[in-house]
Amino acid sequence: MPKKVVCRELGPPESLRLESFASAPLAPGEVRVAIHAAGINFPDILMAAGEYQLKPPLPFTPGVEAAGEVAEVGADVGGVAVGDRVIVKMRHGAYADEAVVAPSQLTPLPSTFDYAEGATFLAGHGTAYHALIDRGKVQSGEVLLVHGAGGGVGLAAVEMGKMLGATVIAAASSEEKLAVAKARGADHLVLYSREPFRDAVKRITGGRGADVVFDPVGGEVFENSMRCINWGARLLVIGFTGGIGLARTNLLLIKGASVLGVRAGEAVRRNPELAAVRLKALVEWAEQGKIRPNVSHRLPLEEYAKAMRLLIDRKAIGRVALTMR
Repeated sequence: MPKKVVCRELGPPESLRLESFASAPLAPGEVRVAIHAAGINFPDILMAAGEYQLKPPLPFTPGVEAAGEVAEVGADVGGVAVGDRVIVKMRHGAYADEAVVAPSQLTPLPSTFDYAEGATFLAGHGTAYHALIDRGKVQSGEVLLVHGAGGGVGLAAVEMGKMLGATVIAAASSEEKLAVAKARGADHLVLYSREPFRDAVKRITGGRGADVVFDPVGGEVFENSMRCINWGARLLVIGFTGGIGLARTNLLLIKGASVLGVRAGEAVRRNPELAAVRLKALVEWAEQGKIRPNVSHRLPLEEYAKAMRLLIDRKAIGRVALTMR
C-alpha cells in the first residue's frame, strides 16, 4: 500500500507519522501521480507546527511541491497522458507515494532535471522570480545583495540575479555555502562571521550600497540592510527565519527606499495571469540550462523528520528532497 506522512497533532517534525493509505478512485477531472520526489520547504515545517498562515484541518499531509509520473487519468481530462513526467504544485500533500490532483496543478518536468530537481524547483525559483522581476524589478548593472545565499531561495536569487545582469553580493553563514553561491554566479562573497555585512557591502560598492536587497532572514539582518543601501533601493522581504525586523522609517525616507513584501503563491492566486508568464520563463530557462536547483540532500520518505531538521538546523545548501522510488 502507498504511504504518506501525516500530521495528526501540531508540533515538530518528530510528531508526524508515516502511515499507509488506500488509493482512492479518481473522480472526473482528476489525475493520479506516482510521486518520485517531494521538496522540503520551510512552510511545510511551519504548517506542521501550526505557525503558517495556511492552517489545513487535521489530519493533513505536508508538502507543497513534488515530481513524478502520471499513473492514471480520470474522465474528462485532456492534455495529460499516463507516463508523463510532471512537477506537481500543491497547497499541501506532497510527502506521499502518490497524489490525486487537478491537471492545472501539473507542469511538464524539464528534460534537463531529474525528479528531485523537479520537486525542488518551482517554490524556490518561483519566489526568486516574483521577488526580483515582479516586485524588485532588478535591472542590469544594479547591485543585488542576497542574504541567506546558501539556502534554497537564496541560491535561486543568486542564479537569477546574475542571469538578469546584476552584480550579485552573496552573504551566507559558511564558506561551504559561499562556494556554492560562487559556482552559481555570485560576484562577491560575504561571510557573516568574518565582517559586518553592512561594512562589506559599502566596501564592495565604493560606498554606494546595494540597489536591491533579497532578504529571507529578517531580524537584525533586515535592520542592518537599511544601513547599506543606495538611493532608491528596494528591500525585498522574503521571510523571517531570523526573526521579525523593524523598518526604520527615517532610513527609508533618507534613501528614498521601498520595502516590498514577497508572496509568490498568493500573488498568482490573486492574479492568475502572473502564473503563466512566470512558469513559461522558468521552464524555458531550465531547458536552456540557465537555472537549476542545488539539491544538497536526498533522503527516503521514511526519513522525513531528519530531512525537515536539515532545514531547521541550517545544514542544507540549497534544497532537500524526499525520494520515494
